[in-house]
Amino acid sequence: MAVTLTVQELDSLLAAASRRWEVLGPVALETPKGRVVDWGPVRSMEELSLGVQPKSSPKRFLFPQPEVLLRFRNRGREGYEVEAAPEARPRLLLGVRPCDARSLCLNLLPYEQDPYYRSNLRSTVVLGVRCREEAPTCFCREVGGDPSHLQGMDGRLEPLPDGRWSLELFNQQAAQALGLEGGGETAGPREAQDQGPRILSLLKGARLDRLYTLSIWEELGRACLNCGICTFLCPTCYCFDIQDERLGSRGRRIRYWDSCMFPLFTQHASGHNPRPTKLHRVRNRFLHKLKYFPDRFGPFSCVGCGRCIRECPVGIDIRRVMEALVEAAERRDA
Repeated sequence: MAVTLTVQELDSLLAAASRRWEVLGPVALETPKGRVVDWGPVRSMEELSLGVQPKSSPKRFLFPQPEVLLRFRNRGREGYEVEAAPEARPRLLLGVRPCDARSLCLNLLPYEQDPYYRSNLRSTVVLGVRCREEAPTCFCREVGGDPSHLQGMDGRLEPLPDGRWSLELFNQQAAQALGLEGGGETAGPREAQDQGPRILSLLKGARLDRLYTLSIWEELGRACLNCGICTFLCPTCYCFDIQDERLGSRGRRIRYWDSCMFPLFTQHASGHNPRPTKLHRVRNRFLHKLKYFPDRFGPFSCVGCGRCIRECPVGIDIRRVMEALVEAAERRDA
């Protein structure tokens, strides 16, 4: 289903949708460090900042920080009373870029059996946009993406030269969120595809010992601060921990973000840590995204959004790591 709408007509649709859904998009927010574009409530198209990538990814809505898994109450001799997690709130995300939309599909691969992620995904409608300007840190094509991809989207907004907007809807859920009829299934937006660029085929076939002993790991290990900002900003990082929080007789079990870059992430109860140094942790992060995940699921665990490059305090660039891995893989074939 495709319709052409004026800005005023779109604003009316958003106003109606906001009465039933939480409507969010990239907007300019004032912070103690100045103005930043990130996700916030949207009441009109004028508020959207579509030309700037949001600081955080939509991962935060499908994999919340923290996420309540259940609540419990100690009733003494009667035992514990357990209350299931509440249903996910219906949410409409506007202006999602192709890389971020694709990440929602990639995260579904390891989370296929996770009821919380699947519930959040079912309750979320993603209206994407085409990337018209690529930032210097963007590299979606190198990892199987494209600035025009529809993967992960339930619909797409497109500005027209005359000031109106083209609204294309791919399924009934998107049509219902905006109060429109029709919207038959067309694009299969929830499928994660293995795009298979040349570097992926090289790395999937490479002997691990050639990639495991590269000199770049020592260099990166010395530079890395293990701050974890790359993992928290990355739309396809999904490591977590689970804790029970208790106050008196009541409590809750929460899942919250963790990071493979933190020293305690892999520490055993015995005190042994199989990744005791920064070198071990940096190497695992990159090989997971570029080797282990593709070997298991097909695509890279990276969509080329460039957030980790832009925000890394010591300038670590995943593109340089990819070049080193590809060079090692090509030496195997020489």
